[in-house]
Amino acid sequence: MPPFFKKNPVKKLEKQYQKLLADAMQEQRKGDIRAYSDLIAKSEELAKEIDTLKQA
Repeated sequence: MPPFFKKNPVKKLEKQYQKLLADAMQEQRKGDIRAYSDLIAKSEELAKEIDTLKQA
């Protein structure tokens, strides 16, 4: 399969990262700080994974 047909896994992870941040913001606005902190923790883990994929 030619390389230009392959999906970029970093783009998919970045989209998930942006969605997590948006969800976290909505939880913070609702006043649910526990859910906000959980979503931020997940987004930080995802950001680390994105960084490792970009450097590889």
